[in-house]
Amino acid sequence: MKKIIFFIRALDAGGAERQLVVTAKGLAERGYKVTVLTFYSGGFYAHEFADTKVTLLSLHKKGRWDLLGFLLRLIRVLRQQPPDVIYSYLGVANILSVLINPFIPDTRVAWGVRASNMNLEEYDWLSRWSYRLECRLSRFADIIIANSHAGLKFAVAHGFPGKKITVIPNGINTERYYPDKLAGEALRKAWGVAENELLIGVVGRIDPMKGHAVFLEAAALGQRKHKQLRFVCVGAGEAEYEKSMHQTATDQGLDNVLIWAGRHADMHAVYNALDIASLSSLYGEGFPNVLGEAMACGTTCVATDVGDSALVIGNTGRVMPANNSQALFTAWNELLLLESEDFTRLSQQARKRVINEFSVKSLLDRTERTLFSEKSNGLR
Repeated sequence: MKKIIFFIRALDAGGAERQLVVTAKGLAERGYKVTVLTFYSGGFYAHEFADTKVTLLSLHKKGRWDLLGFLLRLIRVLRQQPPDVIYSYLGVANILSVLINPFIPDTRVAWGVRASNMNLEEYDWLSRWSYRLECRLSRFADIIIANSHAGLKFAVAHGFPGKKITVIPNGINTERYYPDKLAGEALRKAWGVAENELLIGVVGRIDPMKGHAVFLEAAALGQRKHKQLRFVCVGAGEAEYEKSMHQTATDQGLDNVLIWAGRHADMHAVYNALDIASLSSLYGEGFPNVLGEAMACGTTCVATDVGDSALVIGNTGRVMPANNSQALFTAWNELLLLESEDFTRLSQQARKRVINEFSVKSLLDRTERTLFSEKSNGLR
């Protein structure tokens, strides 16, 4: 039985973490011995591995500067149960996977690249330094898996070896995410949204890359045009930045029409509660899970043209330039003015597109081939 260790900082709420859960559980069901190894214990998605065939282990990192003890624990775990493949997700885990590879020389190293076109000036010096180091060390990875074509291009432009990169789009669980009018109606009622109101939402952490300020500016335009519009922001972020977005909403006069929902455990209900799911990101997206999940629920999407958003949506929604609140509002308005039959047709096409193009089976098939193919064996 081949052994795979998925290696990630933490199982926080996020698209990369969601896909790790899907992939790890799926490969375990296919007969692989799968372990998920995290820096920190717990996390939003940790419960997903209860009563599954996946082993969840934590290195119990105590904080950013718990380095030596953390590294020793990492090496000890890997030596005790050396995997055939260590599949790391995101920057620091990628860096560590190649640095510790000499201690497990028979293990193949696979990197997960989950973003594109990052504006690192929005983040601290350590994030910028880590990415530069990741670029330099990328040649030592055996396999690099990007979840988007945009991510591949960005990685290659920054020094990643293009010949080692394979694009495997995210897989969306259409049995978990499906049209469910009752779930959507119940959540709308809990949020105080009336039956005759239309709800436009943005789902994602409150972070500079996600473009919440643009969403809020577009919402201000929208409420002046359509009195029946309501808006919701689902997600949370760093306290000071989140506070600044709340103030922006107040300044835009949105307090009576905007819901700050915070993190939500039942995303199936969230997507079904929305009339339009909106992605307002400025940069950094690879394959946005929120688009695929919303589309699987039959929710029409509007997104900025970042990462592979246009590829995901196809002709089932609207895509517009990033950082342009007028363009975002115009896209919403086009959909709101459609006849109900045309709007319903788009929602049906959205789910069909996810089923045909972005299935979990396709994700697992391609991941399995990439991690264990003869071509992958010879990458070094």
